[in-house]
Amino acid sequence: MSANRPAAVVVLAAGEGTRMKSATPKVLHAICGRSLVGHVVAASRELDPEHLVVVVGHARDQVRAHLAEVDPAVRTAVQHEQNGTGHAVRIALEELTGTGTTLTGTVVVVCGDTPLLTGETLKKLSDTHAADGNAVTVLSAEVPDSTGYGRIVRDADTGAVTAIVEHKDATDAQRAILEINSGVFAFDAQLLTDALGKVRTDNSQGEEYLTDVLGILREAGHRVGAAVAADHREILGINNRVQLAEARRLLNERLLREAMLAGVTVVDPATTWVDVSVTFEPDATILPGSQLLGSTHVAAGAEVGPNSRLTDTAVAEGAAVSFTVADGARIGPGATVGPYAYLRPGTDLGPKTKAGAYVEMKNARLGEGTKVPHLSYVGDATIGEYSNIGAASVFVNYDGEAKHHTTVGSHCRTGSDNMFVAPVTIGDGAYTAAGSVITRDVPPGSLAVARGQQRNIEGWVARKRPGSAAAQAASAARQESEGER
Repeated sequence: MSANRPAAVVVLAAGEGTRMKSATPKVLHAICGRSLVGHVVAASRELDPEHLVVVVGHARDQVRAHLAEVDPAVRTAVQHEQNGTGHAVRIALEELTGTGTTLTGTVVVVCGDTPLLTGETLKKLSDTHAADGNAVTVLSAEVPDSTGYGRIVRDADTGAVTAIVEHKDATDAQRAILEINSGVFAFDAQLLTDALGKVRTDNSQGEEYLTDVLGILREAGHRVGAAVAADHREILGINNRVQLAEARRLLNERLLREAMLAGVTVVDPATTWVDVSVTFEPDATILPGSQLLGSTHVAAGAEVGPNSRLTDTAVAEGAAVSFTVADGARIGPGATVGPYAYLRPGTDLGPKTKAGAYVEMKNARLGEGTKVPHLSYVGDATIGEYSNIGAASVFVNYDGEAKHHTTVGSHCRTGSDNMFVAPVTIGDGAYTAAGSVITRDVPPGSLAVARGQQRNIEGWVARKRPGSAAAQAASAARQESEGER
């Protein structure tokens, strides 16, 4: 447990986010596999706070339901009317103290739409707050262009923050300041509670501003400090789809950089996209145009791509997956998949297996060395070791009401254009002839032939399609054949 463990973290997530122009609440928009508020909650958890409270308002039932999924221990406080950030924090503290909780120590306040904020930066804020003995510590950032932001004005001698001046109110000298306010703060809990009771609403918006607390505490003789974020991009808030895309790109770059520094080869980071929950082992290789989503894991020596999208899929060591869509699949050691394969949930490919070009699988298990090389659908099936499924085969698993299972044994050879009408079992070592519709079990070591006898009707084209190109070609062929004789 950290020596500077906060008493509480308050996440402000009550706003509507009208500039997103979306039926989805702003904080529930997702980047890299996690909602905006989910990213903030995850970073806040790294502080190990005694309490974590999310203030909800707009679409609160949706936001609450989402939080219950991503972090069931989170508490919520409802801001029925959005009367400012100070009002939101006051409601959060009332939610805690109303249950008999006494808050002593540090309260960290963060915004629910800052997905790039890291736990490391929040720890720096909390540690600076404790080390400097501040009543409040502002998380600030030095930006290339501070236009439009509130400037951090410091005392030249002590470095203490003397004011946060909004752009419209700043002097020319203040506008030259590049250090800005992020909207993230660490407060002394008791001083914050007392100061919130003194915040006024005599402003153009008629709201309670959290930033007014800084002036109240400074006038009372308390120290106001600042901790500068190492990367100014961490404090970026999301207000529209353009900023959402920019944050997604920045977070993706961060994730790929971490992977590459850990020994993963990412051939083209500009066209590779990953979720925060994706994991890698050293010496995995990701080729251009690939998307790795959900709980996907890529093991050592495996190669994914180009142009593959894997969701919740495990790729074992030495496997190769190209031009493939996979969802909820397991790809075994040394297996090869693609190009243009589709692995649906429940697919489990054993070691050294193959799911080749234009192969689709669902709820199917392949034993070691088994191959489904091309143009086939394998659904609700178990196939043993070292069998080969011929091209253009279909495992007919659905009778219109229920799904049925097909079992193919080990060392089987099935012909091209086979239909396996489930439920059916093909015994070990059995063969099936090309063009067969298999409706009954095939004993081990047998050859199954299930097709009609071929019948050639001589002269049919000349009689039924006289004068056609086919008839002319057939006539020419006959004449050539008779001439050779």
